[in-house]
Amino acid sequence: MWRDNLRGIFYIALKDLKTYYFKPPAVSWGIVFPITWILAFYLRNPGSFEELVPGLIAMTILFSTTAAEAVVINFELRLGSLERLLLAPISISAVLFGKVLGGVVFGFLMTTVVTTVCVVMLGLHPNVLYLILIILPSLFVFSSLGALLCVMVKEVFEAQTLLNLPRFLMIFLSGVIYPVAKMPVALQHFAHALPLSYTVDGLRSSFSGGLSETIFFHALALIGFFILFIFPAVKLLHKKFE
Repeated sequence: MWRDNLRGIFYIALKDLKTYYFKPPAVSWGIVFPITWILAFYLRNPGSFEELVPGLIAMTILFSTTAAEAVVINFELRLGSLERLLLAPISISAVLFGKVLGGVVFGFLMTTVVTTVCVVMLGLHPNVLYLILIILPSLFVFSSLGALLCVMVKEVFEAQTLLNLPRFLMIFLSGVIYPVAKMPVALQHFAHALPLSYTVDGLRSSFSGGLSETIFFHALALIGFFILFIFPAVKLLHKKFE
């Protein structure tokens, strides 16, 4: 059974990448939107662009993983194609993880492009191991968040609307543009409850040569958020077929 599940996860992710992710809207939402957003703030108040790189990478992770994740499940439920997947000898959990993995792979490709361009063009020297320890769990966190919000509602437009709220909250409150340490105390506590805060802080430590203990703490926190999102998503998807 586990071999069937692994094979199913692989082919579901591959199908989603071909069908949904490698399309102009997903690519533009995943990579062009974060770059445009960061440039808008940079041009308004020019400074050291290197300081904006961790936020740019974090936004790329957030928007690329959720570019199609929040609509795929509901769209296929409406078409009936998700039910046909369950005719195969795989579990509902495997189907959901295949959906999440599609977002992770697409996000990884987009993030790799943005990170490589920033490092080469600006002559940065990040700790590659630290980057991997932060980027990989972040990809799973936000892809699973998109899946969770998708199974919480019935319609595609509802999922997109619901996802926009945490996305834009995290942009402004997670240190992407404005440092969390300079926010009011109440907002600082709220920021620490948002997964993107740990992504941004971890990326900054990766570029500035932060302590390994800090990196591992942020990585563990992100793994915790992934668990927090994926298990309710699986339960909610099970309920849709009861």
